[in-house]
Amino acid sequence: MSLSLDRELAKATPVIQLRPDSHAAPEAELPMQVIRRNGTVSRFDASKISVAMTKAFLAVEGHTAAASRRVHEVVEQLTAEVVTALSRRMSEGRTFHIEDVQDQVELALMRSEHHKVARAYVLYRDERTRQRAEQEAVKPQAGPQFNVTLANGSKVPLDNARLALIANEACAGLEGVDAAAVLAETHRNLYDGISQDELALASVMAARTLVEQEPNYAYVSARLLLDKLRTEVLSYVEGTPANASQADMATRYAEYFPAYIRTGIKAELLDADLARFDLPRLAAALKPERDLSFQFLGLQTLYDRYFLHERGNRIELPQAFFMRVAMGLAVREIDREARAIEFYNLLSSFDFMASTPTLFNSGTLRPQLSSCFLTTVADDLDGIFKSVKDNALLAKYSGGLGNDWTRVRGLGAHIKGTNGESQGVVPFLKVANDTAIAVNQGGKRKGAVCAYLETWHIDIEEFLDLRKNTGDDRRRTHDMNTANWVPDLFMQRVAADGEWTLFSPDETPDLHDLYGKPFAERYAFYEAKAARGEIRVFKQVRATDLWRKMLTMLFETGHPWITFKDPCNLRSPQRHAGVIHSSNLCTEITLNTSDDETAVCNLGSINLLNHIKDGALDEIRLKNTTMTAMRILDNVIDINFYTIPEARRSNLRHRPVGLGLMGFQDALQAMRIAIASDAAVAFADTSMEAISYYAISASVNLAAERGKYPSFEGSLWSQGILPIDSIELLADARGGLDMDRSSTRDWASLRARVRTIGMRNSNVMAIAPTATISNICGVAQSIEPGYQNLYVKSNMSGDFTVVNEFLVRDLKARGLWDEVMVNDLKYFDGSVGSIDRIPDDLKALYATAFEIDSAWLIEAASRRQKWIDQAQSLNLYIANPSGKKLDALYRLAWTRGLKTTYYLRSRSATHVEKSTLKGTDGKLNAVTSVSMMSAGSTVNVSSAVTAPDLTTVMACSIDNPDCEACQ
Repeated sequence: MSLSLDRELAKATPVIQLRPDSHAAPEAELPMQVIRRNGTVSRFDASKISVAMTKAFLAVEGHTAAASRRVHEVVEQLTAEVVTALSRRMSEGRTFHIEDVQDQVELALMRSEHHKVARAYVLYRDERTRQRAEQEAVKPQAGPQFNVTLANGSKVPLDNARLALIANEACAGLEGVDAAAVLAETHRNLYDGISQDELALASVMAARTLVEQEPNYAYVSARLLLDKLRTEVLSYVEGTPANASQADMATRYAEYFPAYIRTGIKAELLDADLARFDLPRLAAALKPERDLSFQFLGLQTLYDRYFLHERGNRIELPQAFFMRVAMGLAVREIDREARAIEFYNLLSSFDFMASTPTLFNSGTLRPQLSSCFLTTVADDLDGIFKSVKDNALLAKYSGGLGNDWTRVRGLGAHIKGTNGESQGVVPFLKVANDTAIAVNQGGKRKGAVCAYLETWHIDIEEFLDLRKNTGDDRRRTHDMNTANWVPDLFMQRVAADGEWTLFSPDETPDLHDLYGKPFAERYAFYEAKAARGEIRVFKQVRATDLWRKMLTMLFETGHPWITFKDPCNLRSPQRHAGVIHSSNLCTEITLNTSDDETAVCNLGSINLLNHIKDGALDEIRLKNTTMTAMRILDNVIDINFYTIPEARRSNLRHRPVGLGLMGFQDALQAMRIAIASDAAVAFADTSMEAISYYAISASVNLAAERGKYPSFEGSLWSQGILPIDSIELLADARGGLDMDRSSTRDWASLRARVRTIGMRNSNVMAIAPTATISNICGVAQSIEPGYQNLYVKSNMSGDFTVVNEFLVRDLKARGLWDEVMVNDLKYFDGSVGSIDRIPDDLKALYATAFEIDSAWLIEAASRRQKWIDQAQSLNLYIANPSGKKLDALYRLAWTRGLKTTYYLRSRSATHVEKSTLKGTDGKLNAVTSVSMMSAGSTVNVSSAVTAPDLTTVMACSIDNPDCEACQ
């Protein structure tokens, strides 16, 4: 076969105009250039891709007329896909190496399953590489001399010595990495006249190409990006061009920090109160060496979305960022410098990380630091549109929203003012959906809201259909999350295969505020009224039929999630002060809402991996972390910028916080514990018990120092009922509960302190998803199992190769880590289960989310739930779904006393790309990417009466780059 893709791509000819329906961007939007192997630059020409691929197809499939017509259509589509893929990673003036383009061609062929053509193409590339190597071996080795184009247009010779210095610094102290390899790959992407910005990115991209071979290159990439950041920040803040190595920052940080504060205040980015701190003292406390702790995904995320910038120029370096956040959190402390340093040390060590809104806004002019807001929507136009307006105001500064819509009357209900009939709740949900998109949290991330509806609402069946891609689009909410708020009585009717009656809330208004036995009694009363014809709008259905549809739509669309009303209310410490009508955007917050109070929660998460020492939980470090973290979260309440008065009133009256955790999977692997094991369940229990004990103790200490929260009297806390005790309240209401009650600590003494001294916070614990802050810290999200051991993660900063460094360490120790293993992991979608040469103990330890039974996740969550006064964002995974499995899974969650569940995850259509190309990642060089969109998969439908009838359906994708919330 004769192929000449490299030569075709390198020729400079007019750019082909693709058809209007092509996915490729117009030429005016694609200022691409291609670096040839001799270092010269040519204008990118998409037509050369078409020509080369056509030759490849015809060489494999023949030259018949029919084949030619089909090949023409396929090639046109594939060419468009390649151009789109390249444009995704393009920054201004982006230039690609010819092999980058060829990598995308290979990837497009593999994705489209033209395996024979792809295989022939791969073999051709290998052969051409060998030929070039032979030719180069007989040539003189003197390399080209390049010039660099400065911002003012002038050119200076490339400083090879500094390039080598930065590469060597980036690799220092890391095993398995080689600065020479980084430099060689960097030089491959250079050309004469390269801009300063592209030069800075060239080394970053070079290191990223090596991540899948050695995970430590993720640290190398981060350090190289750090050099680009240093140049950008120091030049802008100091007003003159500046280069600084990591070694230089030992002294430069102290000089830069006061100037940064002044610059931020002058630009109206920072609160002027920060200038009143003892800046030299804080600058001396900065630890420049902690800049080296980032992996590339973490630093790139901060670079793109968190660091403050003025007119596109970043002004924050990492340690200044953490100190700015700490200063904002300590601004009302008596010895605020000491507290700021204490908070800084906790954040910059990654022992604890505050939530995204806190990181975004602490120390700024609008310090909206809270994560979650919960509202209840009234049943009138003023109330409905006030709630929509409140959503917009709360979302503007990065808050995630949970709305309870159960009070809004249903379809067909009477409207007294107009003597007409209601259109139900769905049209208003559409308005809320569009508002969330319009108000995109300051351009930093998409607005995010979740609507909740109780299972007895007459519109529940339409509510279940909201996320479908078929039907009347005016009654669909494609961008809004939805969740079922399920009373225990419904689950009991499902178990008994009984009838279930749907009502409109204008005729049954008190059901909204009732739970437990009072709800069951009042519900039966309304059913009797309906039977007598005394209720106008109602519908009777078989409970198991509605349960089938709930689970079917959950699997088909990923929504609505399943959350349980009664456990949330019966175990709530604040049941004396109101009712919990919904959870939040991510199902971990359970707080009261009313017309007068919008519930607010303030989140942060402990990095559990950092608290494992010698294979066990480091109690001293965990206690210290928890005590400081609780002080930080309590400070948020007083410092916070409130956009609506109902949020301020609620937060100051109850002072709830949500201390959670992340890195649970990493901690297990550090202790050599498989997640699907009794030992993992036991560790979930003991680790959460420790966090609970220290968090409650910290709140008592704060109460002694600052006073108990205003609504303390009458709470479960005031009665000496702690989370471990409130289990009995749920058990009594249900007539029994299959939930573990064991404990290991001195709860009696703490219980006495709580009653005598009080609590500073009405609620202290909640486990959020931590989707972004765990990336910053370089650990697994929240309580999640490992998704894959080698995969490409997508988020708003781009696509990133992620490799399980624990697995690589173990494989190296056993002499099993090599290029063949990398290819095997890619072929088997990051799973070790199908790779014969991996020992069974490692297969168990590194089993991925879809290889384990999600029942293990529920058992571990149940053990945690007994210690938590709120809830946890619990994702469930199902590899080979069936109605019977889903039914069993969600019934188990209910019987084990869980308050909420979150996403149901299914396998996506495409995982790690099965190609021979060297994987790269990132917004700047997205050569390898992965489709994370779920695809339909046929399931085996159980004939059991309680099993949902599932056909070809889809669940939520595992790693939606737009799905970022309580982080």
